[in-house]
Amino acid sequence: MLETVAASKDPIPNYDETKRKFATGQSLTQHMTVGEWLELWLDGKKALRKKGKDRYEVDIRVHLIPRIGHIRLDRLTVAHLDEMFAGIAETNIEINDANILRRTAVDELKLIPWKGVENRRRRKAIKETIDAMPPFRRITGVATQHHIKATLRAALNVAIARGSIIFNAAAHVELEAHRRPKALVWTDERIAEWLRTGIKPSPVMVWTPEHAGQFLDFLADTGERLYGLFHLITFRGLRRGEACGLRRTDRNRAGGTLTIATQLVQDGWEVIENAPKTDSGERVIDLDEYTDEILDDQALRQDGEHLSYGEAWIDSGRLFTMPDGSFIHPGWLTDHFERLVELSGLPPIRLHDLRHVAASLMLAAGVDIKIVSETLGHSESRITRDIYQPVMPKAARDAAEATAAMVPRGTVRRPEAAVDPRVEQVAQVALDHLVAQIVEAAEQDGRTVEQLAQVALAQLAERTVDATANQDGHTTATHEGAKIIAFRPRRIPA
Repeated sequence: MLETVAASKDPIPNYDETKRKFATGQSLTQHMTVGEWLELWLDGKKALRKKGKDRYEVDIRVHLIPRIGHIRLDRLTVAHLDEMFAGIAETNIEINDANILRRTAVDELKLIPWKGVENRRRRKAIKETIDAMPPFRRITGVATQHHIKATLRAALNVAIARGSIIFNAAAHVELEAHRRPKALVWTDERIAEWLRTGIKPSPVMVWTPEHAGQFLDFLADTGERLYGLFHLITFRGLRRGEACGLRRTDRNRAGGTLTIATQLVQDGWEVIENAPKTDSGERVIDLDEYTDEILDDQALRQDGEHLSYGEAWIDSGRLFTMPDGSFIHPGWLTDHFERLVELSGLPPIRLHDLRHVAASLMLAAGVDIKIVSETLGHSESRITRDIYQPVMPKAARDAAEATAAMVPRGTVRRPEAAVDPRVEQVAQVALDHLVAQIVEAAEQDGRTVEQLAQVALAQLAERTVDATANQDGHTTATHEGAKIIAFRPRRIPA
């Protein structure tokens, strides 16, 4: 080591660091770079699923190795990483500017007519300009930057465990806070604003129970062949890949259950079959009788398609398939769902947001949070509570009313509601008419006015209670007396 240092005229290495490397059997003359270590670390991730490994590989190949791969592993500092993320921010600005220029040129091209020599010349010139521009690219957002940091931190932790380094620089880098978009319910006010501006209030939007019922009714009215799949996601909250991966053998008709044991995952455009997203994702969910009947109809439809295709039928073994029996591509299903939502006239949501609808319905029905979490396949109920309970504004409203009712206040302390004087006039006329009827009845009946007035008040109170009890409620989020709006029991004939 000393001979190598003398030949290269490098500073003499730190004694404690040299002692540590010698004790762990590391080379004292050859030094691993960050890039070499990241590739070695990724190769060792044998138990990682392909999608997770691909995500690590993108972070390493696209960001980490080009920017810090040449630095010696044992000399990586926080300053190096600050410089890396500053470079990513500068690249984002360049990408955004290039995207604006390209979009401007594309919009200009659309405005030029096809006819005319001069117009064709201009179109050709603009097309050549667009071809010379870089393609549209996505910026490296805050969420991706946090994932890059997490990838490097995990790799450096393993290097520390093996004795290669003693300091994890990635653990001390500060990035802009990343906040998950909040799920919002499509209220009338938000729908009106979306229709006016075309902008969604949040990337994650949730339908009300009425919207979900309208969508399912639309599918039934139009004879949508995958009605059962969308019904299942709406009420039981399956993930997209889980719904596509369901096999006929996963359904227990006698027991009324469905086993979630596999999923179809999109990798690029290639489809890979593997286990559910988490260990808790492998689960058994119960089905209601109505859903069982819908799945029966779906099976009959599939049998009819099998007969019509004959030998050309592809036996994929899936519960939901394309018309020829082949499996449903997850990417195709997303596009198909978006087309159906647009045709239905409902405000837009993502296919994954149907899981939010299912969770909201279960929570509104008073289902225990633990059962909701297990049905959705979450690893712990805290995730379910954090993601889905804010979606239920009725729950927050009931909680506010219950809190206010706990503190007794005098009537003089409560604000008086503004009353329409016309209402008071109508009420006074009705009261005068009622008093006149009671006086007339007392003269004919022989009972006193006070006795008949008490009978009238008792009947009025009884009618008020009956009217309140018979009102059509929609969704309430309390655990006692919860009620879910009933969808029309309609199925598509097989």
